[in-house]
Amino acid sequence: MDRSKSPLKRFALCCLLCCLSLLTPALCLAADDSGDAGASEVSKVDLRQLVDDAGTIGIIIAVLSIAMVALIVEHLISIRSNALMPPGLAEEVHSLIAQQQYRSADSVCKSNPSFLSYILSAGLSEVQMGYGAVEKAMEDAAMQQSARLNRKIEYLSVIGTLSPMLGLLGTVWGMILAFSEFTAKANPDVAELAPGISKALITTLFGLSVTVPALASFAFFRNRIDELVAQSSLLAEHVFADFKHATVLGNKPVPKQPRKRAEEELAQRMANQQTARPAPPPGGQET
Repeated sequence: MDRSKSPLKRFALCCLLCCLSLLTPALCLAADDSGDAGASEVSKVDLRQLVDDAGTIGIIIAVLSIAMVALIVEHLISIRSNALMPPGLAEEVHSLIAQQQYRSADSVCKSNPSFLSYILSAGLSEVQMGYGAVEKAMEDAAMQQSARLNRKIEYLSVIGTLSPMLGLLGTVWGMILAFSEFTAKANPDVAELAPGISKALITTLFGLSVTVPALASFAFFRNRIDELVAQSSLLAEHVFADFKHATVLGNKPVPKQPRKRAEEELAQRMANQQTARPAPPPGGQET
């Protein structure tokens, strides 16, 4: 379907942006000295040298980047339409509910664990209490599962927040080490400070390179969860549509007729008694 393809296209674009952001340090520092031919020699730094200069904090940021990629792949597999709403589940449960086979419908839901099956199972547990209780149970189940999915993707937000902080920490520590070498000198040369400062800024570059794809992926999956939760809740309501009509409309109270006044009832009763009383015999009194 077109609706299922468009999110995949958006996610492919997101993955492309993630790859580009991860490759930003290598692309920036691997540029060739094609600018000025008469300039003095230009220092070239490879990726291995960058990792060595980043130190322990750079290794920690690299581990966070690996965890970020693993989380993105896992969320891509688990947070999708077919995983949260298995095809054919809604139709099967709907037909069983129409036949009033509630236990069989609950067994089908438990044998196919998913977001939709959890909502339907919560509604089936309250069918004896009427549609109002079923609707409330499904709403509570949807909120609970939605919160679980949002907590699941929070790790991407944590990685996106910690990475620049770790990069800044490495930069500050590198600056301290760079300036501490010139405490004994009265007038240190600026050119002597440049290598230490450039090494100190590497961790910030690494941290920002991890932050951009992590926060972008977190925003994508958060919007995806909101969309799928709304679709699942609407589909669950459609599954119980016939049950709603049978309970709410079938048990609708019949409006009472307005009660007659007491005088009219008394007059009608006396008239009925007069018609039911036997007539006296002709020419004589009643014996």
